Amino acid sequence: MLTIHDLPYRQIIRIFSPAALDSLEILFSSAHLGHTFPAATLTVIQKGEVRLNDSWGWIDPETRSLPVQPDTLFDLASVTKLFTTSAFLSQVSAGCVRLDDPLVTIIPEFGVSGPRPLDGGQDPHNKVQLPTPEEVRGQTADPARVTFYHLLTHTSGLAPWRDVFNAAGPAPVPPGQRDPISRQKRWTNALKALYGYPFVGQPGQPGLGVVRYSDLGLMLLGEAVSRLQDAPGKLDTVLQTLLFKPLGLESLVYNPLLKGWDRSNIAPTEDDPGWRKRRCWGEVHDENACGVGGVAGHAGLFGTARDVAALGQAWLERDPRLKIDPNLMQSATQEHEETGGMRRGLGWMLKAHEDSSAGDLFSSDSYGHTGFTGTSLWIDPRRGLVVACLTNRVYPGREQEGIHAFRRSLHDLIAKAVDEKC
Repeated sequence: MLTIHDLPYRQIIRIFSPAALDSLEILFSSAHLGHTFPAATLTVIQKGEVRLNDSWGWIDPETRSLPVQPDTLFDLASVTKLFTTSAFLSQVSAGCVRLDDPLVTIIPEFGVSGPRPLDGGQDPHNKVQLPTPEEVRGQTADPARVTFYHLLTHTSGLAPWRDVFNAAGPAPVPPGQRDPISRQKRWTNALKALYGYPFVGQPGQPGLGVVRYSDLGLMLLGEAVSRLQDAPGKLDTVLQTLLFKPLGLESLVYNPLLKGWDRSNIAPTEDDPGWRKRRCWGEVHDENACGVGGVAGHAGLFGTARDVAALGQAWLERDPRLKIDPNLMQSATQEHEETGGMRRGLGWMLKAHEDSSAGDLFSSDSYGHTGFTGTSLWIDPRRGLVVACLTNRVYPGREQEGIHAFRRSLHDLIAKAVDEKC
């Protein structure tokens, strides 16, 4: 039996029946023909055994001279949040911080503004300021009430999104060129903005909060993680120490081109003619992560499906190398908050009761996360199943459709194959 810890990055594994493999090929071919994404990798682990580690498509879909390999790096987008969460929970287990501690105990600057007004936030797609709902007009929220629990469950009342990248500085120069604004300066500028933005709701009572999925909360959690390690602004270094090195995750990296990775083994994402005026290839797609220098708690990591699956397996096995108390791990993957079908654990998404990206066949206690670029990790504890699928579905443009239907079909196909022992 080949475990994820023994799997070479480029090795292809296909331990499914010919019928199941044919179904996978048809599914991925349909996604390519439908222009859902040009590149993908997939790693499946079941009961500790690597059942599949494979790749489809082209890094350069126009010329098709660079086929995707199992060790191709993908922009993980919001799957980054799982690594930030894991690092923070290890610090909770070490007694450095508690879930119900206010954020200001670690980042006191967040509360200096005093109570802040509420508004409607910003649309993350067109960047337009949204109108303030009448029911909150004139209200204020006290930032000192925001706890780490709120950040992990997305019940802080913080806006889902703001144009932090504009506050951080001008568009960064292309990777490989020297940016006139240092990453530290960009992050400092971003934090000042995060300390002053209006709220869009009140921090919720545990079990009664309103879930508003917020990138801002995970940006702040990432800063708290680094400060707890006496390394403010150096989340990349902290994650390397707390997670990547102990788990042997050699592909996980921020700013891969600056760290010596070759662009020919990195899946490109969206063409950005407006802000960066170039296609994103080896630099993070998310504007806020890019604008702060490529390193953030909500997005920015690049990696392989193998290493994303390895994190999932570590959670499934309650791997002691994570240094997270098993009881806390159990709690993190159980429902704490729910709003409009969005079920949240501590940092983890839980399978929605209807129309879940985990499909219909994954068990109800499944947990995972998705990323805007087309990435996902789902874990079904009843089956002992871990599925990491990385795509670059934003390559044709961020409005590209089809990824949700593809994810559902993929997870149903894998669950059926596992159940039939294919």
